[in-house]
Amino acid sequence: MSVELDAQAFAELVDDVFDTIPQHVLDELDNVVFVIEDRCADGSTDLLGEYDGLALTERTDYGLGDLPDRIVLYRIALLEHCADLDELRHEVHVTLLHEIGHYFGLEEHRLHELGWG
Repeated sequence: MSVELDAQAFAELVDDVFDTIPQHVLDELDNVVFVIEDRCADGSTDLLGEYDGLALTERTDYGLGDLPDRIVLYRIALLEHCADLDELRHEVHVTLLHEIGHYFGLEEHRLHELGWG
């Protein structure tokens, strides 16, 4: 079973979920853009989201002129992964936190311990 939402309705849902992320977490993000794509480059629907950038823990000389890091949500994968809108909202929330965690340098095992995996 999957949820059906067009791109606009999905973006609105993501905006609503994004607003639930604590402001103190968002305040720590620097030079990050959030993007929605239909699917990852290889076409699979196994990956729900992705952090594309250099984690804070790995940065040495980072600043003006650097391209922004990206946190990507894959719409079709998330829709196929969820049975209803409540599950979709939850999964978008967890996926956003998971990818934000990667920005901060958290490893997979720690993200799962936090319930962000």
